[in-house]
Amino acid sequence: MIRRTLTALEARIVAVLVEKESTVPDTYPLSLNALCAGCSQKTARDPVMSVTEPQALAAIEELKALSLVVEISGTRTVKFEHNLGRALGVPGAAVALLATLMLRGPQTAAELRLHSERLHRFADVSSVEGFLDELAGKAEPMVRKLPRAPGARESRWVHLLCGEVQIEAAGAEPGATAAAAADAGLAEEVAVLRAEVAELRARLDRLAAALGTEV
Repeated sequence: MIRRTLTALEARIVAVLVEKESTVPDTYPLSLNALCAGCSQKTARDPVMSVTEPQALAAIEELKALSLVVEISGTRTVKFEHNLGRALGVPGAAVALLATLMLRGPQTAAELRLHSERLHRFADVSSVEGFLDELAGKAEPMVRKLPRAPGARESRWVHLLCGEVQIEAAGAEPGATAAAAADAGLAEEVAVLRAEVAELRARLDRLAAALGTEV
C-alpha cells in the first residue's frame, strides 16, 4: 500500500497513465503534454479538470517519491509511465478497476465492467465483484461498497486511494444533484412568473380604474 493518500490530481495522473497504456500503446509512456491533455479531457472524466504542466510536474514529483510513476529518459522528450500494480501489489484486473474508479467516480460493478473493457476484459459482472471484494477485504481497503441509494437497483463502489469519501455525496445517483438543481431553478422561474403576472394584474386594475371599466 502507498504511504499516504493521494490528492485528486495525483490520482488522475496515475489513472490516465493506466488508461493510455492500453488505449494508445503506440504513444505510451506519455509526454508531459500528452499527460496533461489526458488529465484535462472532458469525456470519460468525473470530475472534469483543467491541468497545467507546472501542476502536473509538481504532482509527478510526489508520485515518483511514492514509486507510483516512473520517469523514462534517454529520448529527446521526457516521458512517464505508471507503476500502480507493483506499488500496490495488485494484479492487472484490479489496476483496471482502480483506474476506472479514479477516472469516472463511483460506479456499479456493471458500469465498471463496461467502462474498464479497454483496460481489462472481465468475463462477467461476478468476476468484477470478485476483484472488488478482494480490494475491499485488504488490511488497508482500497475500495468500498456504498450503501444502496434510494431507488437504485445496485450499490456503487468507490476507491479509497484519496482517503475516505462522504457517503452522502458519493451515494447519490448520477444526475440526482443536477435534478435537484433543475427543480430549484424551475421553482425560482415559477416564482418570478407569478410575480410578473401579479404586477401585470395590478397594472390592469389601475388602468381599468382610470377608465372606469372592469377588467
